[in-house]
Amino acid sequence: MSEAPLQLLVIDDHPIVKNGVALLLQSSPSIVMVGYAHSGAEATKAVQRLKPDVILLDLRLPDMLAPELIPLLRRHSPQSRVVVFTAYADHAAIEAAIDAGADAVVTKDAGRDELLEVIRRVAAGERLTAIELIPSRIRHKLQMCPLTRQEYAVFRRMATGEATSEIAEALGLATNTVKTYLQRAMQKLGAHNRVEAINKANEIGLL
Repeated sequence: MSEAPLQLLVIDDHPIVKNGVALLLQSSPSIVMVGYAHSGAEATKAVQRLKPDVILLDLRLPDMLAPELIPLLRRHSPQSRVVVFTAYADHAAIEAAIDAGADAVVTKDAGRDELLEVIRRVAAGERLTAIELIPSRIRHKLQMCPLTRQEYAVFRRMATGEATSEIAEALGLATNTVKTYLQRAMQKLGAHNRVEAINKANEIGLL
């Protein structure tokens, strides 16, 4: 007798994400999407009704952030496992989501196999460690990097041309905090300005 498939609830305000996950699961009969919600309010009702094995939760919903919603989801369905699904791998709210009870974090540019593996692992009762929550491509660079994780996140965005205000909004940080991280990054790289810092970062393979 085969095992029942894992039941997955997707909570995201972008229908394209729901459609993408549904398409991905067509080739994975061991996981089935049983519901979809696009806000925190909808999510609490869906969780009460469906009691899914795993919840794939967007970090930023129209009415609340994941750290606010996770305790509500846990209250209505304690057995459900929560995977935060985000386009903002370095957002300040990620740590808060982990503290609130998220079992894992996956970025939206993750590969099919990576996402499915995380869903299966958390469904089996595993809670991924902090280092595992960092995308592998960033983790490898950080191992050889003189910068902290947040300094690297800010510096990487600056190097792609984002303004300080844009970086602050994307990462959920204050503008002055972004400036401080950039200053520290340049000091650690031994650079006197941003152009020099980017050149040095390229030389040692950080970008």
